[in-house]
Amino acid sequence: MLALVALGAVLWLLFAGPLLAVRSIQVDGLRSLPADQVREAAGVERGTPLLRLDVDAAEARVARLPQVASVEVTRGWPDSVVITVVERVPVAIVGPPGERSLMDADGVLFDLVTGEPPTGVVPLDVADPRPGDPATTAALAAVSALPVDVREGVAGAAATSPEAITLTLTDGTVVQWGDAGRSDAKAAVLGALIEQLASGALEPATTIDVSTPQAVVLR
Repeated sequence: MLALVALGAVLWLLFAGPLLAVRSIQVDGLRSLPADQVREAAGVERGTPLLRLDVDAAEARVARLPQVASVEVTRGWPDSVVITVVERVPVAIVGPPGERSLMDADGVLFDLVTGEPPTGVVPLDVADPRPGDPATTAALAAVSALPVDVREGVAGAAATSPEAITLTLTDGTVVQWGDAGRSDAKAAVLGALIEQLASGALEPATTIDVSTPQAVVLR
């Protein structure tokens, strides 16, 4: 009988008592989201026994935040919860002034921007900006392939179809990209050309055609 009582006491301490209860909620991996917003979304109450914590439910609640690409909630024994967040990284911005939304490399719209976009985020002009749209997907592949320093010099990108991607540099130069194929090679060639143009090694051009990266044409 005493053994049963002792076992019951131990089980109570583990599942309902304060011995292994949540005292702190740590949030890791944040770039722009406030930690308090993530904690509130997780809905984990301090004092909740760790063994009764539903980590899957907490993850699902945090994952509803538009800025969150992925999240993992783990128990940190003996008295903490760790929420590890991977935020979406903006690559492009779409929409009219005052109603523009940031878009990640997968085409997910996740945050409104009323002022200037973050550095390196390219204004994108496509008919149907959304995940799965072929023109959007192709244009994002091109923009994502650009080195950061090159992307910062891009004033805008557009795609009337998946095979007709164009970039416009801040100096007005139009880059004819073609389709999304070999985007890494096209980005490398474009970066080298921009350096040569800036140094005066090449004559200025109004159009750079990198659609065939092994046979670039400057006009």
